[in-house]
Amino acid sequence: MHLLITGGAGFIGSNVAEMALASGHQVTIVDDLSTGYAENLVDMDVDFLQSSILELETLAKAMRGVDSVIHLAALGSVPRSIKNPVATHAANATGTLTVLEAARAAGVNHLLAASSSSVYGLNPALPKHEREWVRAMSPYAVTKMATEQYPLAYQQSYGMETLSFRFFNVFGPRQRAGHAYAAVIPTFIDSLLKGEPLWINGDGFNSRDFTYVGTVCRVLLDACERRISHPEPVNLAFGTNTNLLQLVTEIERTSGLAADVRHRDPRPGDVPHSQADNQSLRSLFPGVMPVTLEQGLQETLNWFKEIQ
Repeated sequence: MHLLITGGAGFIGSNVAEMALASGHQVTIVDDLSTGYAENLVDMDVDFLQSSILELETLAKAMRGVDSVIHLAALGSVPRSIKNPVATHAANATGTLTVLEAARAAGVNHLLAASSSSVYGLNPALPKHEREWVRAMSPYAVTKMATEQYPLAYQQSYGMETLSFRFFNVFGPRQRAGHAYAAVIPTFIDSLLKGEPLWINGDGFNSRDFTYVGTVCRVLLDACERRISHPEPVNLAFGTNTNLLQLVTEIERTSGLAADVRHRDPRPGDVPHSQADNQSLRSLFPGVMPVTLEQGLQETLNWFKEIQ
């Protein structure tokens, strides 16, 4: 099978590429390296095109001979979207439409897209079911609504086989710290290993459904291999609920180090609590076995120690 991975030099994309190659698949990657890293692809036998997904000519070339597209390219981060909503819209909403149009023009009829649990926003329901109402709290969340809804519209309009996943706080190796928009787990681990304070935005009781990247990659690859499509978004998480104080405790236990925890004001646009209803995921992927938070943190900690 020939896979095209947009954003394939990024955290999730490079892990998917590695797993796909190990399974014997051919991989093409399009990534402009705005948030990805070329070193993530070292020793991977991929066809790498350094380009924005807004470049139709490059996408047309990348689509040749492709069986399935895994669309991960995006500008992540709620704070980044609040600072620059237009750039986030261009990359995430317009970028998704551009990828879909390139796939349609090339006759590539299967596409997976990465949406986000942030679309639930102000909806307080826990766990969050895909048919619950959504209410965005940030420009990023709005763009992720477009990212999931465009592929669903292409099912109805053009008969394309698509599947829009809502990711919930994916973590693991290759997710980097050290920049303004870093996710919480790499930020905490990096700070702990450097002997720096762990800053928590708010009281620490905000909770998340953390999902290990290896589990996410297995689901994505299985979806391509079996050409799974679905007429509604699908939560890609497993119903866990860990608040930030509990997360710190687990990272301390895994690392054997004591954290210097400090608090600051909450960030605008942050969803207070996130937990997935995973009935749809389980019905489509009954064999998936999620990696536990404990095991995932150990793998992530090992990776950070290797790159220090």
